[in-house]
Amino acid sequence: MTNWREVDTFAKTWIKEAGERIKDSFSKQLIIETKSNKNDLVTEIDKATEDFLIKKINQTYPDHRILGEEGLAEKVEELNGVVWIVDPIDGTMNFVHMQRDFAISIGIYEDGIGKIGLIYDVVADELYHVFKGNGVYMDDIPLAPLEETTVEKGIIGLNSTWVMENKRIDPSILAPLAKDARGTRSFGSACLELAYVASGRMDAYMTLRLSPWDYAAGKIMIEELGGMVTSLRNEELDMLSQNSFFASKPGLHQEILEKYLKNGKW
Repeated sequence: MTNWREVDTFAKTWIKEAGERIKDSFSKQLIIETKSNKNDLVTEIDKATEDFLIKKINQTYPDHRILGEEGLAEKVEELNGVVWIVDPIDGTMNFVHMQRDFAISIGIYEDGIGKIGLIYDVVADELYHVFKGNGVYMDDIPLAPLEETTVEKGIIGLNSTWVMENKRIDPSILAPLAKDARGTRSFGSACLELAYVASGRMDAYMTLRLSPWDYAAGKIMIEELGGMVTSLRNEELDMLSQNSFFASKPGLHQEILEKYLKNGKW
């Protein structure tokens, strides 16, 4: 039987250690590669961080499996048992260009159910964490349950390129949402934006394409606090593949789905 308190303690220790290793790299010259396109970057620090976490997990929990962004662990095709879903650096472009506004994300699932989520803002030294059923915290500060709000009062995490330039959708679909909201934001790190929704700094976050390692931890946090997490079609997410993604406070989630998203081809 899994000792989840022990797992939680180890995960917090390892994510902080990984963060220190990343900060130690700031003075070094980075080797930067591209993945799917010129803006999809990966550095040797991404790979080294994932490798560090994989080794820690494998040494301590050899029966657990790991799904990581950089693909250094074994391939995971189903979520039976305990699976760690790891993003070693979410926001690599921010890391490369600014050395801030990036995070390490770890979501730990058992038979597809989220148990533990950690999002570590390395430069701000803020650790958002959740142990299912025991609340969500930023460091030692408990986060309040998410309260209902409306679009006109909401700050929406929304990348302007999805609104203006994406070939898959008519710009008129999302433009009214951007216009009606109190404001929109885009920080370049999905897991940080989910942490901001959990902590009340933003009210919703949406994107046309997101991978499980980007949202695995944040999904657990937002649902623990009473928020909603679905695809843009209001469907359950597939934790093993890319999805459209929509997370928000209650009330706001339904308003956006019914008023702004119903005509989109997501």
